[in-house]
Amino acid sequence: MIILGIETSCDETAIALVEASGGLMAPKFKILKSFVASQIKIHRPFGGVVPNLAKREHIKNLPILFKKCQMSGIKCQNIDLIAVTVGPGLEPALWTGITFAKELAKQYKKPLLGVSHLEGHLYSFLLPKKTNIKCQVSSIKKNFPAVALIVSGGHTILLLLKDLKTWKKLGETRDDAVGEAFDKVARLLKLPYPGGPEIEKLSKKGNPAAVNFPRPMIYEKNYDFSFSGLKTSVLYYLRDTNIRMHSNDTNNTNKNIADVAASFQQAAIDVLVKKTMRAAKEFKAKSVLLSGGVATNQALRKNLEKATRAEEINFLAADKKHNTDNAVMIAAAGYMDFLRKKKYPLKADGNLGI
Repeated sequence: MIILGIETSCDETAIALVEASGGLMAPKFKILKSFVASQIKIHRPFGGVVPNLAKREHIKNLPILFKKCQMSGIKCQNIDLIAVTVGPGLEPALWTGITFAKELAKQYKKPLLGVSHLEGHLYSFLLPKKTNIKCQVSSIKKNFPAVALIVSGGHTILLLLKDLKTWKKLGETRDDAVGEAFDKVARLLKLPYPGGPEIEKLSKKGNPAAVNFPRPMIYEKNYDFSFSGLKTSVLYYLRDTNIRMHSNDTNNTNKNIADVAASFQQAAIDVLVKKTMRAAKEFKAKSVLLSGGVATNQALRKNLEKATRAEEINFLAADKKHNTDNAVMIAAAGYMDFLRKKKYPLKADGNLGI
């Protein structure tokens, strides 16, 4: 089955062609084409995503990316299914993808499925990998039950998966998502948007033990998260220690800021890893799945992989390029929804859950 995936949930326009096979017991995906148009340079001056600007760029980019797909040699009549993100995300942005997908489905007389962006992230571990993090398709069922951690700018969710089609939510953030906290702390440190990668880069120059920031809810028995207080602790630390953000002593100032970044990052990672591993042990998980934009953070990946290795639990995650928003994961989720006979309404739902 050849699937055309379309993703416009936030500030990246993406279209992909994916060949899917194997069914629910052993799904296999071959990426035929994948195109992503980033809007970072457009939104950076505003310090965050501006919904109407994102909408404008999606409208401009969608036909361009689709034309690239057409030029790849795969004819539209050979596409078996169109899958488009319907939520969660920015609704003005989501509508652009939905409208475009509807027009294609009508023009080429193809079936169209609305797909959950979060399920796209969840299933991303099934995608082909170039890293040493491997998941053997032939033994996919041996990885369950599994605990899945989805971390992004808008979500921090912990799931327990019985198999590829059955799961329940163990916990989620009560306030800021971890990616949102990274972005907000980056602004406090005068770093450019997007803040997550900037925090990670700066942290490599700092001491993660320099500042003892709190680890919110790390010892609570539930599986919920909270990062608003951690962000506020960074704010108070900068205020109370007078870290001299504008000091003439540039080297010392940069070192202080790097220490703050590294200490904040480690505090957030400690909470994510501790709660995920506690869930994995409590529910006797055979695997831990990591996905979402924050899953590109190398420190998080290394900490979680180390923790799973110590407990002899599989660690499964997509390549970094498939953790950030992309249409390949939407095509994969579309295939899984097709097999599960699951349909989401073809309308934008900014708060769509999982």
